[in-house]
Amino acid sequence: MKDILETLFPDEDINNLIDRVGDTVARYETHRTILEKRKKYKDEISLSEEDAILMTYADTILSEEEKPLQTLHKFLKSHIKSAFTAVHILPFFMSSSDGGFAVIDYGRVDPRLGGWDDIEAIAKDYRVMADLVLNHISSHSAWFQGFLAGDRRYQGYFLAFDQPVDVSKVFRPREHPLLTRFETAMGSKYVWTTFGEDQIDLNFHNPEVLIEILGVFMGYLSHGIEFIRLDAIAYVWKELGTDCVNLRQTHEIVKFLRTVAEYVAPYAIILTEVNFPFSDNVSYIEARHEANLAYHFALPPLTIDSFNYKDTAILQAETARIRRDLPFMNFLTSHDGIGLLSAKDLLPSSRFKMLLETIKAHGGEISYRAANGAPTPYELNTTAYDAINDPRRPNRETDVKRYVAACAVALSDKGIPGIYIHCLLGSRNNLKGVEETGEKRMINRERLSFEALSRDLSNPDSLKNQVMAKLIHLLEIRREIPAFHHAVKRDIVSSDKRLFIMERKYEKKCTTAVINVSDDIVFLPEYEGKLDRLRNSRFDGNFRAYGVYFLE
Repeated sequence: MKDILETLFPDEDINNLIDRVGDTVARYETHRTILEKRKKYKDEISLSEEDAILMTYADTILSEEEKPLQTLHKFLKSHIKSAFTAVHILPFFMSSSDGGFAVIDYGRVDPRLGGWDDIEAIAKDYRVMADLVLNHISSHSAWFQGFLAGDRRYQGYFLAFDQPVDVSKVFRPREHPLLTRFETAMGSKYVWTTFGEDQIDLNFHNPEVLIEILGVFMGYLSHGIEFIRLDAIAYVWKELGTDCVNLRQTHEIVKFLRTVAEYVAPYAIILTEVNFPFSDNVSYIEARHEANLAYHFALPPLTIDSFNYKDTAILQAETARIRRDLPFMNFLTSHDGIGLLSAKDLLPSSRFKMLLETIKAHGGEISYRAANGAPTPYELNTTAYDAINDPRRPNRETDVKRYVAACAVALSDKGIPGIYIHCLLGSRNNLKGVEETGEKRMINRERLSFEALSRDLSNPDSLKNQVMAKLIHLLEIRREIPAFHHAVKRDIVSSDKRLFIMERKYEKKCTTAVINVSDDIVFLPEYEGKLDRLRNSRFDGNFRAYGVYFLE
């Protein structure tokens, strides 16, 4: 801890800071919930082949008779049951914009959604993941309003300048200007706003900010939260004259939180959201005492590309280079768009261009960032179902098979599977939501009626029923096979390019996951006679169109 704080704050009284960190931790470390979970997990990280994470907003599923968090809990118990062990509830705090990511008050659940008692109730049945939005806070927050009013306490909480400064080297994930002008009690100030004028970046050069965030982190643990997702973590430390992303001090802040977790809540799992190329992303889990998990950002665009070209060669190469001891969370899409920073480095320019054209042809959108004065593709805005299937030429039976096969890549690859609620349901592009709000990300954030959804899920002819039933079946079989543990020996098998083949070994058993990304039948005689766990029958060696197989 001393080394971390000396790196971050070389001019501060480190012993005093350590005492203040200790005081903050001491307020929570004997909390009943934390002690119960320490005993449950025997003071260890617990992740296995049984684990899968469902990602959803608290109010994606609504019922008129109750708060959305209560409806979510009801949906989990009635429809999800044990297929998932964890649920990532996207920001459920008081916020002013950006789907909850402009947090007004870290300690208060939005009363329109429910309360902490609802979060704690879900945490008794499922492992809960929550977002620690530490790069920025809402312009409506007490912290920033205090800054505007001239409150001395908050003057060092934000990066503010009397005049615009040169930020030309700063990496930009958006197209708007980086500095936003605000009128304050001290006059006009130009304030750092990476993601928009309602999201004010925090100044981690000030140790008071780190102490505040530590209190938020500890509060999450005391409410039963086991997974903590560090939102936009790559941007938190700024140094003028650099690109201000993935700096050494940023890694030290992750290490700071991990060190606290290892001391007070060793079961807690830290997930970094670093939508950057592989080397930057993996750096947060390669280093000792940083993140426990990282998103596999290259997987979604490479999966779409594989189905576009009936060719898994690039996906295979990317997967093969991931070490066994590097735990990723695998996903096909999320509440945000599908990030392109990693894919642009991996795909030939012609295939990258085809990826963009495919999404637009399927009714999706492209979001851009500012780079060298020009807009550059940053993310794909689409649901997973419409990314994989062409809505202009629908064929329900084939489309469902193709889509489930794409989802199966995330279930078979190295790591822990994470499935977004609209991915689980096979949702279509929410074009109406985009039109009404002007926000491209609303294409994958449609709100649903619990009653209407329940009717859909009880109807064998509905798309939602057909997709979800098949994905739940895959998850239930997967969790029964120890070879799907994220840390077992596993290798990519190079064979026919139309097949994604992952061979996993546990003790003396070998399980091979095979996904056909084409509409062809591919015959491989070496797999004849193996037990197909998904169908509980002997395999005949023919990998059928968009087929998924778990072979032993």
